[in-house]
Order: sequence, then C-alpha cells, then structure tokens
Amino acid sequence: MSNPYWKQYQWSNISAMLRNNKAIPKQESKDFEGKLVVITGATSGIGYETARLYASHGAALLLINRSKEKSEKLKAELEQEFKGVYSYFIADFSKLSDIHAAADHLASLEQDITVLIHNAGVYNTHKRFTGDGIEEVFQVNYLAPFIITYKLQDKLMGQHHARILYVNSEGHRFALAGLKLDDLRWDKQHYTGLKSYGSAKTAQLLSLFPFSRNFAGSNVTINAMHPGDVLTNMGENNGRLYKFFKHRVINPSSRSPLLSAQALYYLGVSEEVEGLTGKFFNFTTLEIPAPHALDQTIAEKLWQKSLELGRLSE
Repeated sequence: MSNPYWKQYQWSNISAMLRNNKAIPKQESKDFEGKLVVITGATSGIGYETARLYASHGAALLLINRSKEKSEKLKAELEQEFKGVYSYFIADFSKLSDIHAAADHLASLEQDITVLIHNAGVYNTHKRFTGDGIEEVFQVNYLAPFIITYKLQDKLMGQHHARILYVNSEGHRFALAGLKLDDLRWDKQHYTGLKSYGSAKTAQLLSLFPFSRNFAGSNVTINAMHPGDVLTNMGENNGRLYKFFKHRVINPSSRSPLLSAQALYYLGVSEEVEGLTGKFFNFTTLEIPAPHALDQTIAEKLWQKSLELGRLSE
C-alpha cells in the first residue's frame, strides 16, 4: 500500500528530531505558588517526577490515577516533603464512565486549573479492547484526554489563563501511513505495538488543530511534547519477552524522567512560551511533526469520530 504522505517528508525535520533527542530541556526557576496543576498518571515515571517538581515550586496538585493505594502513598510523600495542597481522583481510563467522571469532577471545581497535563498512557504489544469495545491504546492515550479537554472547554475559557499539555511522543512517526479512521479496531491492518501507539499519538497531535481553533481569542493554549527517551514503567503490562527486551535493551540507555518533568514545568510555567498554541515540542524545542500528523482534513474527521466514540455531543 502506497504512503500518501511520503512526498511531504522533509529529511531535515528527521535530522532535527535526532539531534533534539539528545538535547537537555530548558529549565524554569520561578515558583508556581498556589496554582492548581492537574496531572494524569502521576504515580510513576514522568507523571511522578512532574508532580514532585511542581510541588517543589509551591503548586497545588490534583492527580488523576488508577490506583488508590499508590495515590495515597504519593499524597503522603508530597505532604511530608512540601507545603502545598494535594488531592487525587481515582479513574481507570480503560473505562469511558471513569473518564467522564474525572472530566465532570474537574469541570465542577471552583478553583482555576492553571496547567492540565495529560500524561497517562499504555503500550500494548498485542491488540486489546476495553469494556467499551475500543482498542485500549487508542482509548487510554487519546480518547481519554480528548474527552477531558472537550468537557473542560467552557471552564478553561472562562478562566484568566490555562495551559494544556499532552505528553506525546516521537513515536507518532511510526504511524507512517497516517491514522486509519475506518479501521480503529485494527481489523484490516496488521497490529503492532509501535503502530497502535503511533496512531494514538498521531490522534493527539491532530486534535491540536480543532482545539486550538476553539480556544482562539482566549488565554488557553494547548501543546504537545515528546518527553525524551526516559525510563518509565510503560509496557510493563506486556509479556515476558517484551519485558526482557525492555529491561535489557531499552532501559539501560534511557535517561532520567526528571528531564521530562523539567520540560513539562518549563512548558507549563515559562513566559517564553506564553501564547504559543497548537505546537509540538521535543522536550522544549519546537519541532515539526510527521506529515500525517498535520493533515487537517483527517483532523476534522477525527473530531467527529471522537465525539461519537467518546459519547459526546456538540
């Protein structure tokens, strides 16, 4: 099957990506006293380090996690080391009902949400479906943040200021032929972990276009970032063969997730990126995504499909 995007590739963008992958993110030193930051998937890896870094700068945190036990442990740790106000909401993003509950909880808050970080994710080497009949990687990595952002639009635009950040990935480039909206269940395509993950991350990037348009004229920005090749628990839910490969090949060369946290703090707080929206960063460096993640025709179709799958209405 031919690739409709092949002629649009600029190899200078690929070389820039390879160069940026080795970079150190810009850092922001100013504090964020009392500002509310929402982070999904905060009990390990990038989310954990990001929660700690924002807490160290005085931010109040609302953490959306799957495990109550781990959430309690993290809350106690933060309260012991820092002086902010920390809370959590339990939601399993493989359940649409939990996603909607989390979104409704956030929408009901009286306090402004200054930064919203969509970090929760999953990587599967074999095709799995949620109880809602949706391929799990697509639901957890893309549809969950879409639903939450969609249901928060009015609240965020009614605020003085808000920044939304997707923890995205250079892995979006693995969806070489683009997002196949007519085959999100992978009945026609051969399923691989890299392709499903790349498709979900591509969907995140495509959603930047309509959301940015909806937020136009407000002080709400929405951006995505590659968090670097850092050490996380992503993929630990897979079989022994993949875990052996991850522990022996991937992990030894992985960098610290603290670098990702520093990038997310900079993008959430720094005045240098004030007003920038609809952009993709590698750490803190602006980068051009792969051509299939820039297809605005597909982005519009994805919007309608997401409303349908997410049980939303205009």
